[in-house]
Amino acid sequence: MKSGKVLLGVLIGTTAGALLGMLFAPQKGADARKKIAKMGKEYSDTIKVKYDKTLDDITEKFKMTKDKVSDLARHVRAKEEKIKKDNGVEIM
Repeated sequence: MKSGKVLLGVLIGTTAGALLGMLFAPQKGADARKKIAKMGKEYSDTIKVKYDKTLDDITEKFKMTKDKVSDLARHVRAKEEKIKKDNGVEIM
């Protein structure tokens, strides 16, 4: 999770620096606003893609963990039934 925070910090810092640079650059206000809007859209798209990828990765890891736990539970139940059967314990 630390790398995600670092990445977010870098993106925010880069965005802030780019915006400040454009605001203080000698150009028409309309051009500066268009540039800012374009950069904002690009950064927004980049963040959305990274967020979606992270969410997909987390979802996949959760599914894998869930499957492993289910397999382990089945294995334990099967082993329990075998032990009960071997020891003559009635299975309900």
